[in-house]
Amino acid sequence: MQSNFDLDPVYAAPPVLTVTALNQQVARLLERSFPLTWIGGEISNFTKASSGHWYFTLKDDAAQVRAVMFRGRAQYAGFVPREGDKVEVRALVTLYGARGDYQINIEAIRRAGVGALYEAFLRLKERLAAQGLFDPGRKRPLPLFVRSVGIVTSPQAAALRDVLTALQRRAPHVRVVLYPTPVQGQMAAEKIARAIDCASRRAETDVLLVCRGGGSIEDLWSFNEEIVAVAIANCSMPVIVGVGHETDFTIADFSADLRAATPTAAAELAVTPRADWLGSLAADALDLRRAMRRTLADANLGLDNCARRLLSPAARIGQQRLRLLGLSTALTHAVRAPVNRQAFALAQLRARWGRHRPDLRALRAELASQQRRCGASFAGQLGQRREALAALAAQLEMLNPQRTLERGYAIVSDAAGRVLRAPSQIAAGEPLTLRLAGGSAEVGVASLRALPEKIAAAKQISNETPSDLQ
Repeated sequence: MQSNFDLDPVYAAPPVLTVTALNQQVARLLERSFPLTWIGGEISNFTKASSGHWYFTLKDDAAQVRAVMFRGRAQYAGFVPREGDKVEVRALVTLYGARGDYQINIEAIRRAGVGALYEAFLRLKERLAAQGLFDPGRKRPLPLFVRSVGIVTSPQAAALRDVLTALQRRAPHVRVVLYPTPVQGQMAAEKIARAIDCASRRAETDVLLVCRGGGSIEDLWSFNEEIVAVAIANCSMPVIVGVGHETDFTIADFSADLRAATPTAAAELAVTPRADWLGSLAADALDLRRAMRRTLADANLGLDNCARRLLSPAARIGQQRLRLLGLSTALTHAVRAPVNRQAFALAQLRARWGRHRPDLRALRAELASQQRRCGASFAGQLGQRREALAALAAQLEMLNPQRTLERGYAIVSDAAGRVLRAPSQIAAGEPLTLRLAGGSAEVGVASLRALPEKIAAAKQISNETPSDLQ
């Protein structure tokens, strides 16, 4: 039984649209409502496909919209936009039907200045470069043989799986130490810096990887903070930074010791493949074996030469005996030759000395004769001198004042010790000294009486007195 509700045309069901039809109608509605319009914004998540199309996000401080610029239009742009560029685009608002995404199709693009984030990036880069943080002279080389690798990234990041896969494939012997940290979001820069400082303090790895997958400039902004750049520069081990894709550059890339295009490239730069080490060891072992073979061959050749030159002990002793005899003869000649020369020279000197040697016998006879003549002469002279001396002694004895005094004479002197020879030199009452043969006496003069004959005698005695008694 059919109900009246089903048959009533007022209650007929509305037409059913497919999703495709709905998206097409919405796209036409958007295109009619919004003709070609100039829109200003900042480039983010820019991708250049292999087909030549450009895909990116155009945003401002509060919103964003997906954008596409097909190859036929992009080839006339005159430049390739970069992350953070501020641009103005002439676009048609539409809907991408396959996904139902609202987007804009760009017909033309022109520069509108550099984005705010990119300006902050450039200012920080210039300031840190002026401080010498990016100086190539401070960058350290990677160790030749890496035993352990540290990784600073998020445990949930796809980049970690790529790094671990690359390390396992290239160098399964390397030990991996993970320093987990968020790589985007609030306070992510401080947490990344703390993870780098922790790895630096622990110093348990040979090289440190700081990595993250791709994303917009906002997603990668934690690696554009100064605190992260300073932590990388102060790390105690070489640091490799692999953040984003090949076209992504961050401040961390410039402060690192080495920049990698991707996290996987960072892992490949950090370690040398195990196969390369094994190949190098095999080549070294081959070179060593060849060198040992050459050394053994040279030693065998030398041994053969020595064996050919080797003599029997008897022949060797005979050669040594002949050599010893020759040396003995040479030594004897060397010793005797100087002795013979000296003996010949001595004989010549003796002959010359004999010719010039005086006649000692004649000289001795003449010397004895001279001695006799000298003795006789000395004896005669001595006798004469003795006789003269005796005569002088007798004269001296006769003139000795003591003898005069013994004959009863005296020597008179005044108080000053002067010898008085005349009465005129004597004053009455003056004390006088009389020197006699047996001594001296002090006398006083009572009166004076001068006699001519006495005065003459006194003068004579005074003249005969020696000068030492005056």
